[in-house]
Amino acid sequence: MIEDNLVKTTLRQRIMPAGLRVSPAFAAAFGVLLVTVIALFTAPYIGMADNGDFFRNIYSNGLYFNLPDYDSKYFGYFVKHFGIYQYYNENGATLDSSQSLFIKLSMGLNKLVFSSTVFDIRFQAAIYTVLYVAAIYLLIEAVTCKMSRKQGMIIAVIAILVFGDTGYTAYFNSFYSESVVMIMMIFVFASWLLLYRKRYNDYALLGLFVLSSIILTTSKQQNAPVGMIIAVLGISLVWIRRDRLFRSLTLVSMALLMLAGIATYLNISKEFVNINQYHAMTRGVLKESSNPETTLKSFGIDEQYAILKGSIYYEQYGTVDVNSPMLEKDFYSRYGFGSILKYYATNPGQLGSILNVAARSAFSIKPAAMGNYEESEGKAFRAQSHFFTAYSLLKQKLAPKTFGFILLWMALVIGLYMPSCVKAVKARNMRAFQRMVLILASMGVGLSGIFVSIIGAGDADISKHEFLFTLCFDLVTFMLAADVIGRRVSAGRHPAARKAGQYPEVQKGVSA
Repeated sequence: MIEDNLVKTTLRQRIMPAGLRVSPAFAAAFGVLLVTVIALFTAPYIGMADNGDFFRNIYSNGLYFNLPDYDSKYFGYFVKHFGIYQYYNENGATLDSSQSLFIKLSMGLNKLVFSSTVFDIRFQAAIYTVLYVAAIYLLIEAVTCKMSRKQGMIIAVIAILVFGDTGYTAYFNSFYSESVVMIMMIFVFASWLLLYRKRYNDYALLGLFVLSSIILTTSKQQNAPVGMIIAVLGISLVWIRRDRLFRSLTLVSMALLMLAGIATYLNISKEFVNINQYHAMTRGVLKESSNPETTLKSFGIDEQYAILKGSIYYEQYGTVDVNSPMLEKDFYSRYGFGSILKYYATNPGQLGSILNVAARSAFSIKPAAMGNYEESEGKAFRAQSHFFTAYSLLKQKLAPKTFGFILLWMALVIGLYMPSCVKAVKARNMRAFQRMVLILASMGVGLSGIFVSIIGAGDADISKHEFLFTLCFDLVTFMLAADVIGRRVSAGRHPAARKAGQYPEVQKGVSA
């Protein structure tokens, strides 16, 4: 009996330490992985229907629509198989995007293990899933690295509910650039937060931060301001260390980020300029105007174009040829981003109205216009999956739909973190100051998504255009919730000693 008890005790001692090694970061990453695999890789497969944008990314990368009735699937049904060009591909790039890197990589994997003629989009989803799980691991590690195990596990559960939501991960089974935007933004947020925590090697984190920021900025043309915002605020990282090499690398990196933002803006094709410019007027300025004729006169545009109010560029039987020389001369040439910005500045009532329109869609993770199922599943056209969508549904239903709430949220978050920021400034501790810089950068990036959308394209496809805001909102709010649970919202110092059960800080190679 005594020997049996000794054996059981020995086994328990060996097993328990192994269990304790499961960190909150690992638990959250594994939970997100499990939910995502079930959603995307087991029947019924969840994905996103094509809204007409896929051609911009697939033709130039060597793919084509191989279903004869593909047009009937638009908006309604998710399609997982596409054809691979076997010979010369005459299609040039419709737009330059870092997303092509991931499409090419998934095509190579597809050809290696599946087919050289048919592309299964789940290979792309698999690559995105691996990167996403890694990003989630780093994010949870950043917010829980100085917490007790119990606090960390509570945060891990919240992370699974928020970031495992299929409203986010359904994008992986599509050619929308939101997949790249989401993954890279989380890497940017996590690496910056890890630099603040002084965890892992500063040089490695700086490299991850810069690479992720560049891929994020160049993933879609709407993200041109993102690189500029991160570059300007990221300059503060120069002073978290004293060694000249780190400071030089940081300065060069921020310069590259700024150039990436400028290059992304300058690389916008004429077609996209016209599409967005048309919607900026018809779905923005005119749509919210009570007197469209007077509004057009203020831009020097003939009043007859008031008939275009509320119209979209892609209408099959529109009232005017959107590509006609007449429209180019008498309509497009009369206004631009600057003049629309000036108009809103001088008409605050209309600006407030369009901002509230934007706010109504700012908390939607998954656009309602696109279905999530394959047609073979027998679901209704545009049917959406509700598997593991509790967070996205709750967020969309409960979040106030006014821009005033967004301003209130920003003021609340900044106010709660201000004491630690002031303390860091007084102590001249630039590393401790980085948490506030990260918050401001995230808010700036999110707001850029809103303002670029409404000024550059009105309310056209606005819920998808504001994806970056809803993601940044979730990241900042999640960090705030984690700090409240960890009781360190206003704590500006790193604890010198840790209680039993807390995780040690990794400082190898990061001493200032």
